[in-house]
Amino acid sequence: MPIRKILVVDDSKTELVFLSDLLQKNGFAVKTAENAEDAMRRLEEDQPDLILMDVVMPGQNGFQLTRAIARDPQYAAIPIILCTSKNQETDRVWGMRQGARDYIVKPVNAAELMSKISALA
Repeated sequence: MPIRKILVVDDSKTELVFLSDLLQKNGFAVKTAENAEDAMRRLEEDQPDLILMDVVMPGQNGFQLTRAIARDPQYAAIPIILCTSKNQETDRVWGMRQGARDYIVKPVNAAELMSKISALA
């Protein structure tokens, strides 16, 4: 399935702007959410083809939200790339166990992110 619509979930406005600009310049339609509640609302409104998920957020964190989405039959097919400053191998392993398809460490390298997105298409 081609990836056209991407949901970016991050509590940092700076990251949201950076990732949105990068993805839009590469031809993707982008929606954003600043927390888990916003993300679930966006999922229900307009199912994306991919989710870029921050981990450290107020309320429900990205690991918890990834697990919830991956276990929901309605959304389980949507790939999730965790996009976080948590760079320990244990974080990466835990994130993949929650249902993420890939993991990228901030600051995001544009070429690396585009490569990971292409690999999922």
